[in-house]
Amino acid sequence: MNRQLIVSIGREYGSAGREIAEKLAGKLNIELYDRNLLDEVADTKNVNTNDLEKYDEVPKKRFFSRTVRGYNNSPEANVAELQFALLKSKAADDDSFVVVGRCADDLFRGMPGFVSVFIYSDTKSKVERIMRLKNLDEKQALHKIERHDRKRAAYHNYFSKGGKWGERSNYDLCVNSGVLGIEGTVDFLYDYIQRRVKD
Repeated sequence: MNRQLIVSIGREYGSAGREIAEKLAGKLNIELYDRNLLDEVADTKNVNTNDLEKYDEVPKKRFFSRTVRGYNNSPEANVAELQFALLKSKAADDDSFVVVGRCADDLFRGMPGFVSVFIYSDTKSKVERIMRLKNLDEKQALHKIERHDRKRAAYHNYFSKGGKWGERSNYDLCVNSGVLGIEGTVDFLYDYIQRRVKD
C-alpha cells in the first residue's frame, strides 16, 4: 500500500465487529488496534495492563470526577485520552491501521485515506452468537448485549466532538454482519476499501 490507510470499526456487541476487524486488518496487511493499545499505554506509564482494562471504553463517571487546570481525576477519562493520544501519534507517523472503537470515527474524520465503518446485526443473530460464545441463556445474552451497547454509546457520545454512536450519518458505511456473515462482511469491506483508496 503506497499511502496511509486508517479504518475505524464501530460495532454493536455481538455483531462480530472485533473479529471482522481482525480479519480485515490481516487481509489489508496492516496493524489492528483494540485492547492491545492498553499494553502500549501501560508500558509508557509503567503500570500493569490489568489495572487499566476496567477503564477501557467506559464512560466517565460525571458525578465522581472533576478537571482542575487541565488535569482530570477520572481514570476512565485518563485511559481514554491516553489511547486517543497514542492513536493520533501513530497516524502522525503515517502508520496504516484498523482500529476498533475508541472514538476513531471522530478522531480521524476528514483525514485523507480514512474510512469509518459501523458493524451491526439483527438481535437474533447477536443473541445466538453471545449465547454460544459466553455460554448464556437467551435472556442473559440479551441483557449483556443491551448493557454493553449502552456503555459503548455513552463512552462514544461523551468523548466524541460530534456524531452519535451507531448513527448512520456518522460513518462512511454501515454493514449488517448477520446478512453476509463474518467472511462475507470482511470481503465486502475489503472490496469497498480497495475502491475507496484507488489512485
